[in-house]
Amino acid sequence: MIGDLLQVNNLSVDLFTPRTALRPVDGVSYSVNSGETLAIVGESGSGKTVLNFAPLGLMPTGVVADLHGSILFDGVELIGMPESRLRAIRGGSIGTIFQDPMSALNPAIRVGRQIAEVGELHLGLTARQAEARALDLLKLVRMSDPESRIKQYPHELSGGLRQRAMIAIAIAGEPKLLVADEPTTALDVTVQAQIIALLKDIQKRLSMAIVLITHDMGVVASTASKVVVMYAGRMAEYGTAEQVLLSPRHPYTSGLIAALPVPEDPPGSQFRGLRGSPPTLGAPVPGCSFAPRCPLVLDICGKITPRMTAGAGASSTACHSVNGIRLQEVTHG
Repeated sequence: MIGDLLQVNNLSVDLFTPRTALRPVDGVSYSVNSGETLAIVGESGSGKTVLNFAPLGLMPTGVVADLHGSILFDGVELIGMPESRLRAIRGGSIGTIFQDPMSALNPAIRVGRQIAEVGELHLGLTARQAEARALDLLKLVRMSDPESRIKQYPHELSGGLRQRAMIAIAIAGEPKLLVADEPTTALDVTVQAQIIALLKDIQKRLSMAIVLITHDMGVVASTASKVVVMYAGRMAEYGTAEQVLLSPRHPYTSGLIAALPVPEDPPGSQFRGLRGSPPTLGAPVPGCSFAPRCPLVLDICGKITPRMTAGAGASSTACHSVNGIRLQEVTHG
């Protein structure tokens, strides 16, 4: 779509380590515009984090990522971009919030200095200007007693305050896009709600796009305008939040939503989880990777990988059964 801030087209990611090679992302496409929030949901190991961080060069030491496809950010291709140019975008035009702020923050540097460094590097501010702006950012993220917090080290802050510091660092470069990886993980329910409300407020102020990586469908319902559902590295469903959450087409999406607790559940109710477990990415299954767990499985599902197909006024989904694909059509199409 013309005008999209971020366009991901048929992206696949192969990861290589000294011991193994695997493909945690396979043929993913989506778009995000300024001011939109796209939620990427799925169980652990579905490829959500690799999908967003591998293109930014944020892989663990010893892991080599080979990317195929296209990622246009603000009209510029990221795949194949030299590291020096990518470094200027990463932390500047694209901000990142990591899942664990304690490990993401530098334990030996005061919080204020970590925020100020971003302004110096990406905005060209002097040290004095950057320090003053760091204080303003701590106030923006509603940090309690910011004048004292700016001088503290990460270990002196609670989990919720560390997450606010991480958000301040992420937006210090005035990003057009914020990638938030499980930003409410390990926080209590009250603090989770505060962090989500904070992100929505900052997004509104900065007209910033957000890619939200999460497994929490409740967070998706309260924040997202579009949703990508991933399973074993592939897209299972893609559409507006209303389409995906209110009229899910893929059985995996339906299972995720059905697993959510509802107010009508009596105390002590049994957890409604999906049966079985996701496949191991190093040992992909033939055909549809969800077939072993699917209540709608057909013979074709274990033989041929389903394609993403759009429904009239509905989300796009990759499911032989839901899309009504007959074996003859797949074989000869």
